[in-house]
Amino acid sequence: MDLQCDVIVIGGGMAGGCAALSAAEAGADVVLLEKQSELGGSSAMSGGLLVFADTDLQRSKGIVDSDAILFKDLREVGKFDNEETIVQSYVDNQLATYEWLCHHGVKFDPDLQVAGGMSVPRGHSTDPADTVRLLGKRNLANGKVRILTVAAGQRLLRNAESSRVEGLQFSHNNAAATIRCSNGVILACGGFGHNKELIHKFVPQYDNAVFVGGAGNVGDGLKMAWELGADFRDMAHIKGTYGKHPVDTSNPHSCLCVYKGGIAVNEHGKRYVNESLSYKLLGDACLLQPNACTYQIMDQNIYEQSDHKDKIADFERRLEEGLLVRAESLDELARLFDLPADTLAATVADYNRYVDQGRDPEFGREHLVHTFGQLRKIQRAPFYGYASTACVYGTYAGVRVDPDMRVLNVFGEPIRALYAAGEMVGGLHGAAYMSGSSLGKAAIFGRVAARTACSLRD
Repeated sequence: MDLQCDVIVIGGGMAGGCAALSAAEAGADVVLLEKQSELGGSSAMSGGLLVFADTDLQRSKGIVDSDAILFKDLREVGKFDNEETIVQSYVDNQLATYEWLCHHGVKFDPDLQVAGGMSVPRGHSTDPADTVRLLGKRNLANGKVRILTVAAGQRLLRNAESSRVEGLQFSHNNAAATIRCSNGVILACGGFGHNKELIHKFVPQYDNAVFVGGAGNVGDGLKMAWELGADFRDMAHIKGTYGKHPVDTSNPHSCLCVYKGGIAVNEHGKRYVNESLSYKLLGDACLLQPNACTYQIMDQNIYEQSDHKDKIADFERRLEEGLLVRAESLDELARLFDLPADTLAATVADYNRYVDQGRDPEFGREHLVHTFGQLRKIQRAPFYGYASTACVYGTYAGVRVDPDMRVLNVFGEPIRALYAAGEMVGGLHGAAYMSGSSLGKAAIFGRVAARTACSLRD
């Protein structure tokens, strides 16, 4: 098979779907390659939360948000180790992307979520698998997109004289194939969580960690770009996410009771962290505790904040699954988890006193999440506990790009006609991570990459 098109998109998740459709709408002939037998990747497995600001849904609920507030939050949660220009690109293009998705029929739940790193509710929730399927249908209906599944990118082709990327070697149904393009290649191949060699190379401390993500996330795009001299970003910040049950394999999502008002204690029954931090930083703190296992503690008032539309706050489902433990008293809860009862009781009493005082002198917690929400006391029986550790849901690091999603080499120069989007793009998150910004950047940066490729800004 030898093909010709304007734009090649590698990867059929949220980033690839948005990139292909945007390029087609700009008039380009597109070939979209997906390694697996169906579209989706990690995007379809995600919690379905996207970060947007100043949307009609927010305004209808009186939520005041803006580009400036979003920019500030993203920079702060990233500990200012993210690239300002990449954060600005996200902010500049986020509202138009939200409206574009709505135009194409993506349905967002009217109940907005507030989660890690947000100062206001801006988590726009949708069914991620349905959204990826919808994008696939829109691509096919456009008439300018050809989708090939079981098609894995292998090596980028570069013009020897101009150094422009002009095509791709790939396999289709295990047969060798080549495709040429006039405008360039958009890498939307996801991360590398299922590549033990790359994990050991970049984050050996996670050699034995649990990774959850699309089966195709083995770093194909990273290696193809690397061969052409691409620079990397945020590799040092690959982290586990807090809230994964340490022994359960049936539910792949984290549960974050702490963001509704609960506290986190270690095996000694003591708090060890400011629970309002980004769940990436909570993951770091958890891994430093004995056996990397901790417990989220909450009472009935907090349990009643359960939200079945929000996977990380669906406490009722966790109770039905037998993962959330219920007890009529703190003493009983301590016995069920083999925690020192006196210490746990003292920890909860101290925390309740801090809530009354409006100040947490131990760890500086002031809000439920980031700078949002008033703290809640833990006092009304029954009480609940959730054993928790850290799990790596995505690498969220990769090639360095400029604000137009052109891949940069180690000298900061664009690799001509090579673009990237989605999880394999570094520079946005920095040291930590705002919930929903990964799926958000997949959609936003997919559209930006397509716009750049179609304008031939290489």
